[in-house]
Formats: sequence, C-alpha cells, structure tokens
Amino acid sequence: MTDDNTENTAPEMRETEIPGSEPETSGPRGERIAKALARAGVASRRDIERMIEDGRIKLGGQIVTHPATFVQPGDIMLVDGKPVDSPERTRLWRYHKPDGLMTTHKDPEGRKTVFDTLPEGLPRVISVGRLDINSEGLLLLTNDGELARRLELPGNAWVRRYRVRVFGVVDEKRLASLIDGFEYEGVRYGSIEAALDSKKGDNAWLTVSLREGKNREIRRVMEGLNLHVSRLIRLSYGPFQLGSLKARELEEVPGKTLREQVPDLPAPKRHRTR
Repeated sequence: MTDDNTENTAPEMRETEIPGSEPETSGPRGERIAKALARAGVASRRDIERMIEDGRIKLGGQIVTHPATFVQPGDIMLVDGKPVDSPERTRLWRYHKPDGLMTTHKDPEGRKTVFDTLPEGLPRVISVGRLDINSEGLLLLTNDGELARRLELPGNAWVRRYRVRVFGVVDEKRLASLIDGFEYEGVRYGSIEAALDSKKGDNAWLTVSLREGKNREIRRVMEGLNLHVSRLIRLSYGPFQLGSLKARELEEVPGKTLREQVPDLPAPKRHRTR
C-alpha cells in the first residue's frame, strides 16, 4: 500500500550454477523461495527480494541470488544464518495502533514501532498495509506474507473506512465530488466516499471510505481541499472492524471467521528445518 514498487533485474544465470541461482524462466520445481518465505511470515515478498539482493538468505548452504529460486519440501532455508520455522496455519490479528508508532520492523531513526509493543510468544508477523506514524486505529497483522499481499491489493475491493478530524472550511459539494476521483499535484486518486459528520467552528469530523489506499492518500486529498488533517483513525479494513479494541490491544481473528472472509486460503506448504 505505501511502499515503492521498485524492482531490480538480476543478471541471467545458467542452469549449471549453484542452487539459488535459477532464472525467472526456470520450469516448475516446487515453490519459489520468495513466496515460501513470505508464507512463513518472514517478510513481504518485496522485502524478501531485497533480503536476497543483500545476500541474507541461504538454501542448502548456498547464498540465494535470485528470488525465482525454487524450493521443495525438505529444503533447508536460512535467513541471517537462522533456520526458518515451518509455516503454521495462516493467522490474522486485529491490532489497535496508537499514534506515535511506526509500522515497520526497524526504523533507521530509532523510533518505536508497532512490533516493539506486541506480546511475547506471538509468531513473527507482518502488517497488512501500513498506517503512518501519526495515524491510529485498526491495523491487521498476519503470519502469512502472501495473505498480507493479497489483502493489500486494490483488486480485492475491500473498503477501508476512517474517521477523520480536519481543520478548515469544509465544502460539502467538493467533498461529495470525491466519489469521481481526485487529482492533486500530479497524482490521480480513485473514488473516495467522504461525508461530513459534525463540525464546531473550524474543526469538523468526516467519515472517509476508500478502496485504493495510496501512500498518505487521505491527508494528501484533504490538503487538496484546503483542509488539514489533525486526527486520522482507521475504523475498518474490509469486514474486519476496530470495534472496542483499546489502544495497543491485540485480538486474533477466529480461524472460522478468516476462512469465511477469505474462503480459498491455501494450506501452508511445509519445509523441513533444523
């Protein structure tokens, strides 16, 4: 949702090179390592590709050099020298993110992250999309990178609903016109449903719903309407609601509910570890 889409093209490799170097055009030989590691909850597929570029992943004792490398049941995968746990069943959690936390595993500026606040004993999880440091509300967490990627795609048509406090003069006609999309500073934003809930002086509360979710989309669109966002709370992501969760509270979505909402979830493939 908020990351860049930069892709790096690795040089062409020969079939005779060491394991971990097969090109994208190799025939089917199992599951691609980037996908397998994402399903194991190591990171998103995009982040795994970056880890491969940095030489942090090994397969069968050899450094993996291409994300299209295939793995089979019984293969041993290492990340930073540590064996990857066999993927367990896909799980999903609702988390109430307070403002002031980064939605990243490590922040180069040393700021506290969502993952610093999670309870001990939780499996490694990644977020479904992100909320910026000043935003709060519902953040979905999962141990399955493939599920995270799938739920982030605009094609799933899931609505993300927000409660937004703005400062400025609200023009309700312009607000209603966002349903047809909006362009600001050269960026085209898709359809947005926005309605005025209440106002007092120059402060107003809006309900905003969208499906696309570009980086800082609501803040940028409101800026284009000469409104300053002073508070932004995500209330729901598709069928999953913030509900009565208190700040920093975490609650797992029951497996039955998850399967009902994502009915064709694949069973995790097992990879032996030591």
